[in-house]
Parts: sequence; C-alpha cells; structure tokens
Amino acid sequence: MKLVLASSSPFRKALLEKLQLDFQCDSPDVDETPGVNESIKDMVKRLSELKARALASSHPDALIIGSDQSATLNGQVLHKPGNFENAFKQLKAASGQTITFHTGLCLLNTQTQQAETICEPYIVKFRTLSDSEIEHYLKRDKPFNCAGSFKSEALGISLFESMQGDDPNTLIGLPLIQLCRMLKNQGMPVI
Repeated sequence: MKLVLASSSPFRKALLEKLQLDFQCDSPDVDETPGVNESIKDMVKRLSELKARALASSHPDALIIGSDQSATLNGQVLHKPGNFENAFKQLKAASGQTITFHTGLCLLNTQTQQAETICEPYIVKFRTLSDSEIEHYLKRDKPFNCAGSFKSEALGISLFESMQGDDPNTLIGLPLIQLCRMLKNQGMPVI
C-alpha cells in the first residue's frame, strides 16, 4: 500500500519526512467550517477524517493520513493571523497565558475503509512578553500562516515558559508517536 499525506502543509510534510517513509502529498478540498455547538476536539477529529476520506477515491490502495489543528486561548479559538497586526494582537493576548492546541489525526485504510481518529492535546505556556519582544519576533520569524502566531520549530520557542504534551511534533501539526502506532497496526511499521 502507498502512503498519502492529505495536506499541502510544508510543516506536516517535513514532520512526516522524519519517519523516512516513501509517501506522497495530495491536498484535499474540504469545508473546514465548524459544526454548530461542535467542540474543538470533535471538530479536529472530524476534519482530520474528512480530509483523509476526501482523497479515498483517488487513492484506492493507500493509507491516507489526515490531520487538522486548532488552538484555544481562554476559551477563544485562535486562527492563522494572516498579517503582522493580527499576529501582534494574538501574541499580546497570549503573553503570560496558556494556549491549548488540539491536533486531530486520522489514518484511513482505503482498502477496508476503516479509519482510526484521535485528538492529541499540547499545552504551551507563554512568558510575559513586552511589545518590543513581540515586534522583534514577528519581524524575524513571520509566523503569519501559523495558528497562535508562532513557529515553535524556529525562533518561536523563545516565547515560551514551558510546554506540556506527549509528543512535541503535535504542536507543529502531526503527532508522530501516535502515527507510528497507527501505521504499525496497519502493517506498515516505521522500523
């Protein structure tokens, strides 16, 4: 069976490359609108599976990896900022606070149509940040396409006081520890 990553994210692609498996990327076209009264955990799980299933007909003999991530700060969902001003506001609000990331992961076997889907949490505690630190960071790392307005795999790590979770890859968008387990269960062990 071939392995397909249902994503156009360069961050997820780079994470999956760590496992040294042959895979291809294919970008699903799905509506990511949250459901009415849908929890963040349920939403990321649903969207992860939806992304994988969206590619099932074009990859009939594959294991398809779907993933989706959302973050909350004081109960509010954080979106990708898109520009400097929105990123500054997000980091100002995050200063001294805790952000919880919820990363959905789905592995779909298109031969059996069986999917395993999980939600993996990851918690980041921010240092108290000055306006000049936030500005300096944003000008250097330009994290405008990242939920939470930082790149933890780059200079964004300097913004944190602590991180808590089972797998640091989860924060970037692909829980590799859980993915390795899922792949092994489907007869594709990483090692």
